[in-house]
Amino acid sequence: MSWVLDLQGVRVRRETTMILDGVDWQVAEGERWVILGPNGAGKTTLLQLASTRMHPTAGSVEILGERLGGVDVFELRPRIGLASAALADLIPRGETVRDVVLTAAYGVTGRWTEAYEEFDEDRARDLLAAFGVDTLADRRFGTLSEGERKRVQIARSLMTDPELLLLDEPAAGLDLGGREELVAALAELAGDPASPVLVLVTHHPEEIPPGFTHLMLMRDGGVLQAGPVEEVMTSQNLTEAFGVPLEVSHDAGRWTARAAR
Repeated sequence: MSWVLDLQGVRVRRETTMILDGVDWQVAEGERWVILGPNGAGKTTLLQLASTRMHPTAGSVEILGERLGGVDVFELRPRIGLASAALADLIPRGETVRDVVLTAAYGVTGRWTEAYEEFDEDRARDLLAAFGVDTLADRRFGTLSEGERKRVQIARSLMTDPELLLLDEPAAGLDLGGREELVAALAELAGDPASPVLVLVTHHPEEIPPGFTHLMLMRDGGVLQAGPVEEVMTSQNLTEAFGVPLEVSHDAGRWTARAAR
């Protein structure tokens, strides 16, 4: 099988700290993955590898059939959509919402002298409409609410029609209404067969949209469990991952975890 992501024996060390230790992970076409775990589990580092923003200390990382260390990452990155807080910090606050999305076609954050075709303009407009922020096209990015910024970032991440879409804690900082709007938008994306392979990082089961098929539980830089979400999302597994007794429930496609009574 040709994997979209194939990590074998991956380790990432920073000075004396092992951030990832012996991670094996394979992602196939059509899958929608959630990476769940406590702070410091290694979730964001794993996404940095998958987005070519980092190389492993040891082990192999293959992305879309290309191996890190043997490929020009600047040619590979347009095939990968990424929405993360680190990337959002690079977007100029004075940039219009339209240009925030449009500039992804060139892989830049901040419009300069580049020229765009009508196709690019149309795609940016359609993506903003798909995430319900088309009426904000002329607004400055820095004036948006946190929820509006999150949706604009996801629209931007889809601009190049990527084969792999990576979302690092997209619901972080949102209020309840903003979270539910985002979850609904991601559920629609997950249910579309034309969507790219999705990987979503979160701390909270409540943020997992319906339609996500697989789950990886992480703790202390390693993988505790990985597989179909219905098999991995158990009270026992979450208790082990987060280090406190938890009860997991599932209703109408949504997951909830709370302290065991």
